[in-house]
Amino acid sequence: MARYIFITGGVVSSLGKGLMAASLAALLQARGYRVRIRKFDPYLNVDPGTMSPYQHGEVYVTDDGAETDLDLGHYERFTGVAAHQSDNVTSGRIYQQIIQRERRGDYLGATVQVVPHVTDAIKAFAQADTVDDDGQELDFVLCEIGGTVGDIESLPFIEAIRQLKNELGRGRSISVHVTLVPYIAAAGELKTKPTQHSVREIAALGVAPDVLVCRCEHPLPPSERAKIAQFCNVPASAVIPALDAKSIYAVPLQYHAEGLDAEVLRAFGIEPGASPDLSRWTEIVERLFNPQGTVTIGVVGKYVGLQDAYKSLNEALVHGGIANRVKVDVRWIDAELFEGEDGDIAGQLEPCDAILVPGAFGERGAEGKIAAIRFARERKIPYFGICFGMQMACIEGARDLAGIAHASSTEFGPTEEPVVGLITEWMGREGLEKRAAEGDLGGTMRLGAYEASLAGNSVVASIYGTTTISERHRHRYEVNTHYREALEKGGLVFSGLSPDGTLPEIVERPDHPWFVGVQFHPELKSKPFDPHPLFASFIGAAVKQSRLV
Repeated sequence: MARYIFITGGVVSSLGKGLMAASLAALLQARGYRVRIRKFDPYLNVDPGTMSPYQHGEVYVTDDGAETDLDLGHYERFTGVAAHQSDNVTSGRIYQQIIQRERRGDYLGATVQVVPHVTDAIKAFAQADTVDDDGQELDFVLCEIGGTVGDIESLPFIEAIRQLKNELGRGRSISVHVTLVPYIAAAGELKTKPTQHSVREIAALGVAPDVLVCRCEHPLPPSERAKIAQFCNVPASAVIPALDAKSIYAVPLQYHAEGLDAEVLRAFGIEPGASPDLSRWTEIVERLFNPQGTVTIGVVGKYVGLQDAYKSLNEALVHGGIANRVKVDVRWIDAELFEGEDGDIAGQLEPCDAILVPGAFGERGAEGKIAAIRFARERKIPYFGICFGMQMACIEGARDLAGIAHASSTEFGPTEEPVVGLITEWMGREGLEKRAAEGDLGGTMRLGAYEASLAGNSVVASIYGTTTISERHRHRYEVNTHYREALEKGGLVFSGLSPDGTLPEIVERPDHPWFVGVQFHPELKSKPFDPHPLFASFIGAAVKQSRLV
């Protein structure tokens, strides 16, 4: 039967619970255990799909089409275990389902309450789907509770895990609490009181932590570990320091060195035994910390003020660097800088070895992205367009090479030349799906993994090493195939299509050193130990470009 690890956070937010959960899962996996990680978010949105990236960072998309929290990206990148729709739930989704059931009369006239109805729903989500993709029983399910202990939104989740720990009994569940041990520079001291208060607060709610992970900027002396252990009612060995790392991919090794995985197993009454096989992580860290050069990638986007908006993209670029044994210096550039007569496009992009335009929504910054694509095409600089970046590449090609001066997207309003338009229907996993322009925004895009067929003589087929691929999508607009002939005459080849030949998936310029646009999001499937082939090839092209300068 699966064992449960409940992960909570205290003192302040952004302590790295998700990264800790991913690292712990990777360490348990390295010991031969089967793992799965789940994220419980207390906010009332049904999912993060309609939230601004500035509010919540990127939206991560699973194979089965769920729009989820960005922490699920960490989970997949660190474990290689594909996340499912059942691995992320919000208060909004739970309340939505409970209210739907109440309206149908499923509760048979009972008064619907937080306890037991909401807490029961949370427990059901925690315990659902306890086999892996091969049908094998999971050894550990890690459940991360979003937010900070003390937030009113998280109270039902804390109560649910209190009940679940009691129902599962000894040896089936533990609690890991992530806290902050701040350093007061004026006093020259680390302060343990915030951790003591946080543990006291969660213990008062009935969840006594078994292991404490203490984020700190300076090493935690044995005396301070002993003090935390004494006041928080855990063994000193269960107080795990978590110092900042040079790379997130060094975190599993750091946690192992501090004994996190061994202490978690002891809390379950399991003897840790032999050390885990961490060769995968030592190789990654060795390549990261000993690069053979540096390449500069210019990312021209609209959410560059918050890098979490492009979390998976940034990590996929790092993975491409790992594959080529180079450091990737990402230069984040606001697309609006290139709009208007004063846009210094050459000054911003000439230092870059390659240019990437990522996914986005809306018209803001679109003309700046088109200008960046034109610069990359004309200067023969490697270019990678993802989702919106592919659409803008097609608009640029239509305007500048196909003679369609008014080429645009219907996303920006009515246009006489809709090179990009709303997809109203496509073949989904369960048959024909249809959408209308005036429909709901949430959960209505083309979401999740879909197959594509590649032209056998194409650049992308040589990169993938196959002509059939499956990639994750998140979009509601597509390049209009009515313009295919005109675009291909301008040198932009449609090298990947949906299996039925109706939806463009990839475009490329064979006469360019490296120019590829994809409708999907390859960054969502890239991992440090298995870099996505497109990112590995793109960074490889940047390496060649840097040697020409």
